[in-house]
Amino acid sequence: MSSTRRFTPSDLFRMNPVNLDKLTETYNLNFYFQYMLRWPEFQQTVTSPDGTMMSYVLGKAEGRGREWHGHVSAVTVAPGYRRLGLATKLMAFTESLSDETYNCYFVDLFVRKSNSLAISMYKKMGYVVYRTILQYYGGEEDAYDMRKALSRDTNRSSVVPLGKAVRSEEVPLTM
Repeated sequence: MSSTRRFTPSDLFRMNPVNLDKLTETYNLNFYFQYMLRWPEFQQTVTSPDGTMMSYVLGKAEGRGREWHGHVSAVTVAPGYRRLGLATKLMAFTESLSDETYNCYFVDLFVRKSNSLAISMYKKMGYVVYRTILQYYGGEEDAYDMRKALSRDTNRSSVVPLGKAVRSEEVPLTM
């Protein structure tokens, strides 16, 4: 049986096995610490009974006005624990927190255009491709900005596809 709890600084020493995937973004320590300090309630990990990290999610709430949203910066599952529904569980947690606590209009995430398994999973969870972000990953690979409307967005206007690609420098960077 696994347990879900808040991601802590000591988890940074145990996350390498989860990040050993070419599709998983690994960030610098400052990035993780900023998230734990500014949005601690969004950071969650799932661990096995022996304490092994199985998966984690990093998220935040950001934006203004009708762009107020929950953002998933990372959700990843260690290779040995895939297909157990852990990513779905962590995404549902983030959606619920964004909807019920932060009253966001939508949740979004960026995913590599080549990551067809993740894209399929997100679509099954109700996410749509809102736009393509050109050369988002290292200036080489495009990303999809995928969104899911929350209860505050009653007419679902936040998930109507943009219809055109944008350059990565057009996407605001916030921290």
